[in-house]
Parts: sequence; C-alpha cells; structure tokens
Amino acid sequence: MLSCKNEKDTSVAISDSALIESFKYSLQDAPLISVHRGGKGIKNYPENCLETLKYINNNIYGIYEVDVAQTKDGQLVLMHDNSLERTTTGTDRLTKYTFSELQEFNLVDDFGSETPFKIPLFKEVLNWATSNNTVLTIDIKKSVSVEKVIELIRETEAEDSSIIITYNVDAAKKVYQLAPDLLVSVSARNEEEFNWLLESGIPTKNMLAFTGTRLSPNQLYENIHKKGIKTILGTLGNLDKQAQARGNNLYKDWVNRGIDIIATDRPFEVAKALQLEKNN
Repeated sequence: MLSCKNEKDTSVAISDSALIESFKYSLQDAPLISVHRGGKGIKNYPENCLETLKYINNNIYGIYEVDVAQTKDGQLVLMHDNSLERTTTGTDRLTKYTFSELQEFNLVDDFGSETPFKIPLFKEVLNWATSNNTVLTIDIKKSVSVEKVIELIRETEAEDSSIIITYNVDAAKKVYQLAPDLLVSVSARNEEEFNWLLESGIPTKNMLAFTGTRLSPNQLYENIHKKGIKTILGTLGNLDKQAQARGNNLYKDWVNRGIDIIATDRPFEVAKALQLEKNN
C-alpha cells in the first residue's frame, strides 16, 4: 500500500506503522525495557525531559513512556502532573500558563534538585524519536484530545515511533477508529479484559497488551502470545521494590514467565539484568 499522511484523502490507504510488524510477538525476540515517565529517580535528570531521554538512550536499549499535557495556549508538552510544584520550579496548574511562560521555570529531578532543563514540546520529542529510531509509548492526559495527539504524530511523520496508551476498551476502539495504522497499548490484566479486547473489533495486530502492575497467571501470557501480541508488565512500584530488595535477577524470572516488555522506574538495573546495555 502507498503511504498517505493526509487523512482527508480517502483515495489512498494509509500503510501500517512499522511497529505493527516489529512488535508482533515472537519467541525469539529479546525482551524490551519501557522507561516509565521517560526516566524517574535519576539524579540531575528529571522525568518527562528530553535531555533525560537522550541520556538514557545513550546507555541502554529501550522504549520510552511519556505523558502528554496541554498548555493554556494549546501547545502539547511533556508533563505528568496537573500542577507544576513537584517537577518544576513553578507553581499552580500547568493549564494556567502558555508554553512561553512555562519556559521561565526549570525542571526539578526526583530528589528536589533544580536542573537547567525546560518542559519540552511534544513535537520536539517526536522529532527526536524519529531521528533516533526510538519508540515512544504515549500516555495522553485527560485534558488533551486524542485527535490532537494523532494530528501531531501525522504532522511529524512519527507513526513508526508512536504507540498510543489506552486504559479501557472504549478508548482503544476510539484510537483504532482514528488511526487504524497505529499500534495501541491496551489493558489486558486478566482473561476477562483480554476477551473484551478480542470482541472489540480491533485487530490483534494493533495490540500491545499491558498486563498490569502485578503478576498474572502464566496462562494469561500464553493466551496473549497465541494471538501474536506482546505483553507488558508494569514493575514500577511494588515489583521494582521487590527486585531492589531481593535481587535484579527477578526481572529475568518475569521475562521467563512470559513478559516481553518490562515497564520500570529502574531502567539501568533492568538493562543490566537483561543485558540490554549499550557499549559506549
């Protein structure tokens, strides 16, 4: 099929994102790391920060979960919280500021230290991802329309670097209807949720299955794999703490149980355990 970036031109089909093929489940594939909020808990490197993405990407093989919010003047930026206090030198709600006004503040790392880094435009991060053959999983905040995010992905031609995160079947169906060429992270924490997805009309080739932040029975992972879908386990939180206390080999154990992607707040430790470090 020919590729077409203009959704209004229905005479030419839009070809599938390359991720639909490359993220199809295969037993031979190496595991992946999904870096939560673009990198947390790293001294001098704040979450949802372009410089943090670059720093981590220089050292390990991974994909990057980022949070997209919207400013007062309609600009899409990376930011997890509704307010600025935790992650910047600013105060009050993000939506009270234009993007230009936000540039007066600096980002703060997880230890409360001010950095010289600024809140980045989502467009800038998309351009970085496409230029570096890197994948983003995109968590869209409630104040942001999915349509606007997809429009920017189209504008930057970042389809091959973008996975849209959804949390329920209705949201997943909406993303698929808007962008049937994109890979979608769907919630499949148990057999019931997985069956809902199978009955949704969304092709399984478009699915990446988030299985929650707790371990599920191995049978769930096997059933997901039978449909050609990769699994994600959110170790961020309790499971990361378990690995920190009991040893990072737990990450290998979870991969052996059927997990394809580890979504973590400890990317460097997971990379070492799974031998996904880059030789710089």
